[in-house]
Amino acid sequence: MRAALRLLLPVLLIGLCLWAFEAAEIGTRLAAADPVWIAAAVLLLLGQTVLMALRWRLVARCLGIGMPLGWALREYLASQALNATLPGGVLGDAARAVRTRAGPAGLKGAAQAVVVERAAGQVGLAAVLAIGLAVATASGALPGMWLAALAAGLVTLAVAAVLAASSTRLAALGRRCLPTRRVAAVQAGLSLGAAVLNVAAFAACAKATGTDLPAGSVLVLVPLILTAMLIPLTVGGWGWREGAAAALFPLAGAAPEAGVAAGIAFGATILLATLPFAAVALSGRPSRGVRSIDDAGKAKVAR
Repeated sequence: MRAALRLLLPVLLIGLCLWAFEAAEIGTRLAAADPVWIAAAVLLLLGQTVLMALRWRLVARCLGIGMPLGWALREYLASQALNATLPGGVLGDAARAVRTRAGPAGLKGAAQAVVVERAAGQVGLAAVLAIGLAVATASGALPGMWLAALAAGLVTLAVAAVLAASSTRLAALGRRCLPTRRVAAVQAGLSLGAAVLNVAAFAACAKATGTDLPAGSVLVLVPLILTAMLIPLTVGGWGWREGAAAALFPLAGAAPEAGVAAGIAFGATILLATLPFAAVALSGRPSRGVRSIDDAGKAKVAR
């Protein structure tokens, strides 16, 4: 019943957006979408996947799990394809952990690597939002941006409450995943780079559907729109993403219909960037090339 609801909910949410706003305008924008900008968004998302696979590989190595880069990239593509097409948005990550278990670390270590890697992604998105708020404040952007800042603050408080509940365990795990400043700097660069590419891909989809968002609006509003995709009561963020975009685009002087069209184009672009690789990715054997790393091997990472 719950799975059926998650499959039905995105359809209902998209239908609600089409009913509440001008469906004809949304259809016109999508029909006239610029394929060049859609292709650019696909390339940006593929670049993001490469950075996220590198981030996952580094986290796993710090936890004693080694994996070839090609294997890590293939598994990440498979994970994204599953997340984009199955209810909940995390089944792909669970499959990635199961297919990675190897050596003394076992399933627990593999799961920890996936959880930490995904958390690092949200930190990167939050960093982009913080940069955007700083830019908006310095440039005297629209007062409506402060509504976005308030929403960001509420999200931050919610995340902080969750982290506080398990701070001791997370702190210990964080020390293992960030053993030196060098590793921390590399992780920060990968996370920020991946988040920037993700935000830029959404901006490209907005451009493809006829909306040229100002840079300040992109940095503030798009991270909030993408955060809405984390709500697990749907498939691939469909519905929540479009609703958030419809609510936030007017803060940048764009119509709600433009937000819905951009959200739908972005969802389609995610599928274009992942599904062609899904069959190849899932055809590989689980744990192939994955190995445990002893303390000497982890020491090399720390240097």
